[in-house]
Amino acid sequence: MIKSKLFFISLPSFLIFISWFFLAPTAAHPSGKQSGISAQRAAEYIHAVIKADRTIYSQYIVERLGETVSLKATEQWKNENTLPLPAQFLMVSSKIVNSKNLGIKYRLMSLWPINKNNAARSNQQRAGLKKVAKNPGQPHLWSVKKNGKILFNAVYPDLAVTKSCVHCHNNHPRSPKKDFKRGEVMGGIHISFPISKANNGSSLKDYRVAPEVVADYVHAILEADRTVYAKHIVNRLQKKNIIYASENWWEENTLLLPAQFLLNASDLIKNMRIGLDYKLISLWPINPHNGAANQFEHLGLEAVASKPFRPYIGSVQVGNKSFFRAVYPDFAVTPACVTCHNAHPKSPKHDFKLYDVIGGIVVSLPMDSD
Repeated sequence: MIKSKLFFISLPSFLIFISWFFLAPTAAHPSGKQSGISAQRAAEYIHAVIKADRTIYSQYIVERLGETVSLKATEQWKNENTLPLPAQFLMVSSKIVNSKNLGIKYRLMSLWPINKNNAARSNQQRAGLKKVAKNPGQPHLWSVKKNGKILFNAVYPDLAVTKSCVHCHNNHPRSPKKDFKRGEVMGGIHISFPISKANNGSSLKDYRVAPEVVADYVHAILEADRTVYAKHIVNRLQKKNIIYASENWWEENTLLLPAQFLLNASDLIKNMRIGLDYKLISLWPINPHNGAANQFEHLGLEAVASKPFRPYIGSVQVGNKSFFRAVYPDFAVTPACVTCHNAHPKSPKHDFKLYDVIGGIVVSLPMDSD
């Protein structure tokens, strides 16, 4: 069990649009034989965030609270004062990210969709679903040219991680397949984003993505997921007095605080050992462990507090490895954020207002060495 006692809370609901030409003057391109992060590695990071957040939601929210306090997840969650189904959680979040015009798009799809909109839309997508159904250990990758741009595509397996996933699909009247088992592939997650070719290579491994763009993708997804969790689950259910969020969520059979949702997902990603890392920090942390760990983080927090329209970026060398890092502003976008920080006895600041910057999100990416 992964549990976090870190209490920093903030819930930004809007996206930071950035480009390399407008970034902080401290930024530096990490050295390497090729510029940028490989497209395959970028897709792996993107999928890791989607997978980790969905696992936390499915296991720690839907499965746990369904068993302990009989809080159900239903299709009509808005009207029935219940939790969104895990698939709905992902779909709402993906719509937020897809609407940002960052270039990245992702969605759930299946060979056996309950909703026809979740069927494959091309032969490549269908081939990808068939491949990951047979071999869930390997994503299906391809590139396609569209509107003058080269798009990298990946289909990752979508697994039935909880009993509720299996029960829902096997018992739904519109489900074309009713014999799923826990752990089986139920469909796929299709990810697409623009890429450029490095040097004169011709294979997929030669396609690259700028590190600041990959960081934008990671940040956009984790923030969309946390916004969906905070607004559509925590805030909605607390206002209706159905259930509340608390620091001691495991012992009290409550919802995780939004910050704990993010940090527990971050712990899952650390355990994947793929190099991606992100965390919450603040100039005014409730938990001292959430303060700036070094000069870069401190300067980043000061920068995004004064200029919250762009991240503070840079690169660091750790041994023989180079890492790209970005600090994004973290906003108080719900009254619950403001109330918690202002009222918490350990908070060093008690005058936050709605939409104030109350900290930062640090995203760290290892640069490719090939």
